[in-house]
Amino acid sequence: MALSSNGRGNNANATVAQRYTLLHPLLYTHIHALTSPPSLQKELMDLMLHPTPGVSAFPSDENMSTWTATIEGPDNTPYDSLTFKLSFDFPADYPYAPPVVLFKTPIYHPNVDFSGRICLDILKDKWSAVYNIGTVLLSLQSLLGEPNNSSPLNGQAAELWDKDPAEYKRLVLARHKTPEELDA
Repeated sequence: MALSSNGRGNNANATVAQRYTLLHPLLYTHIHALTSPPSLQKELMDLMLHPTPGVSAFPSDENMSTWTATIEGPDNTPYDSLTFKLSFDFPADYPYAPPVVLFKTPIYHPNVDFSGRICLDILKDKWSAVYNIGTVLLSLQSLLGEPNNSSPLNGQAAELWDKDPAEYKRLVLARHKTPEELDA
C-alpha cells in the first residue's frame, strides 16, 4: 500500500490492520497477536498459568509464530544441571503441522546434529494436533536422558552413550555453552 503525502493510504482495498500497521507501528505487535493462531495464544496462557518445572517457552516480541524455549537437563543424566535454549517456528497450519524445533545451545547428543536439528518422531511423521508446546518440551527433556540410539543423527554420540559414559559426559560438557556464552 502506498502512502500519500498526508500519510494516509491511497489504497482503498487495504485492510484496517495493514493501514494501522503502516500508520501506527507500535500497534503491530497487538494486531499480530490478534491475527496469530488462537492455539498459540491459548498455549502461552497455559504455560504461564501452569508452569512445568524444568521447561519454559515464550514468543518473541515481534512474532507470535517464533518462540524461544529452555529445557533444564534431567537429573542423573550427563545433562544434569545444564540449561538448553531452543527455537520453535510454528507453521501457519499449526497445530495440524509440527513446529520446526532447533537446539540453539550447542549440544552433544545422539539424536541432535551439530546444527541443532532434532530427530524425534513427534516432530516429524508421528506429529498429532493433540501435541502442544509443553508436550514437545517434555518429550525433548526425556530424550536427553533416554536417546533413541537406533536412529541417531550423531553416530559417535550414540556409540559413546552405550560404551563409554565418562567420555560421553566429557564431550557433553565440552560442547555445552551457557546462555551467557551464547549471548556474548
